[in-house]
Amino acid sequence: MKNRTALTLIFLTVFIDLLGFGILIPILPTFATIKLNMDETMIGVVLAVYSFMQFLFNPLLGKLSDKYGRKPIITICLFLNAIGYVIFAFTHSFEVLIISRIVGGIGGSSVSVAMAYIADVTTKENRAHGMGLIGAAFGLGFVFGPLIGGVLSKYGYPVTGFGSAAFSFLAFLTTLIFLPESNVNLQKSKENVRRILDVSALKKVFTHPSVGVLIILFFIQTFAMANIYGTFALIGFEHYHFTDMQNGLMYGILGLVSAIVQGGLLKVFTKIMDQKVLLKFGSIAMMLGLVLIPYGINFTGLAIVVSLLSLGSGILQPTILSMISTIAPETEQGITLGANQSMSSLARVLGPFWGGFVFQYLGYQWPFLTGGIVLLIIVGASFFYIPKKLSAVVAP
Repeated sequence: MKNRTALTLIFLTVFIDLLGFGILIPILPTFATIKLNMDETMIGVVLAVYSFMQFLFNPLLGKLSDKYGRKPIITICLFLNAIGYVIFAFTHSFEVLIISRIVGGIGGSSVSVAMAYIADVTTKENRAHGMGLIGAAFGLGFVFGPLIGGVLSKYGYPVTGFGSAAFSFLAFLTTLIFLPESNVNLQKSKENVRRILDVSALKKVFTHPSVGVLIILFFIQTFAMANIYGTFALIGFEHYHFTDMQNGLMYGILGLVSAIVQGGLLKVFTKIMDQKVLLKFGSIAMMLGLVLIPYGINFTGLAIVVSLLSLGSGILQPTILSMISTIAPETEQGITLGANQSMSSLARVLGPFWGGFVFQYLGYQWPFLTGGIVLLIIVGASFFYIPKKLSAVVAP
């Protein structure tokens, strides 16, 4: 690692912020159902708005971080996150909930900048493990966040909003005081950063065909997972008859396995398997985990299925991210990872829309079956396309 201390600090920053995210996201669908009388399609809209903001702002923030540095962008976004959670605490209508998710979505766009930060402070050989730390931060956020959220929800939903805001504000202070700047190439990026939706930036990234293919695969993986963002809590509430606490525990299991995989096991896997094998194994495990969610029977059975899903996604996501970062030019890490995060945000816009729609009109099984079906594309690519077309990228 070029800078282990900086890597540790960005991990802690993302983890603390995602504790707030983890507190809120498992209870958001049930809150919308119980308190605001929203149906599954409307819940999908709320979740999609958050991701749509990330779709708009990820390329811009990635580009700004290339030009002005990672630290100021991350700091501002963390503060916006805290504001979004405070607005949620005062939510009594669909409109206010939408506003809270718009503000939170802009703030949540800092994840791509955090990825660029990791690219700055890791070598290419260690980048898969470095990217895995973002997944581990997500995972740990989903271990402890839902558990905290389940406890706080007993005191009322506004308390969960304030709890989330407190963690994001703590992350804001940690970044402001302790996080060093990682981008040493500030003067090398002279791109125009005034536009929000910078189509030229996306076009520039896709001029590298290998990068474009990998971004598309990452888009598919994200869409498959985004199908369950709102519907996973709903299937627990409506089909398995879970309480908020049980839903929180299930998210905790999802996060714990992800944290174990991306925080430690992935480093072991990369030593004994090449990326071709990791892509195959990860995509198959994730696909099976998704399609089996409606058939878990009970809490224990669903916990096993969710563990398989988290294992697959914990391998697949950082592997693709590492490949993208490896072949992207060093001076374009921010814009490339920002474009990738923007496309994945678009997937997180479409996924909740689709997931909520099919849950309501076709049945509770279909968001999960849909996710499994589209993952067949990545399974096929891992067997027939990646080894032939991207052999220079796939590390032995």
